[in-house]
Amino acid sequence: MLKALFAMLDAAEGPVLETYPEHIDAADTEPLVCSLPPRMDDSLHPAVDEAQALRNAYDRALEKRGNRIGAAREISADDVPAAVAAFVRITEGVDWKEAEIPGNPMRVAQDIRGYYQTAATELAEHTPAAWAGEDWFYEQTETGRLMLAARTALKAAGAPQPLWFYLSPGDRPA
Repeated sequence: MLKALFAMLDAAEGPVLETYPEHIDAADTEPLVCSLPPRMDDSLHPAVDEAQALRNAYDRALEKRGNRIGAAREISADDVPAAVAAFVRITEGVDWKEAEIPGNPMRVAQDIRGYYQTAATELAEHTPAAWAGEDWFYEQTETGRLMLAARTALKAAGAPQPLWFYLSPGDRPA
């Protein structure tokens, strides 16, 4: 791919648009399979409990691979359970301004997803294929489903479109 890219620099005129013969398609990827830790505290919302239970896997992944996914730009790993709890409150009808989101909601949501995807690399013991980590987060975890529910709740409550739309990738339903 790099050779094809650099060959475009030799073009007599531009801009140059080429179709590369290889294509990465999310439908061609194997789903990410990794077991989540068991519930630790039944008094907590399942998503909050899940976030707490993933901390050890997150820390091990950071130690092995560093922060390549980019979690912890707005909140730290210590803040993830409280951030998840804020989105729980939104799904329960609390106005987003009163839900105690610990920062910019869109960035907090990205940090939560990054925290999970980092932990997943440790639980699965490999780096997942393109889109597999995202699919696993939204389709297999309590927190991923919660984030989609919060997005829907914010949209229904009339929150500003950028606020709810960017809580998850745009191709996810709201």
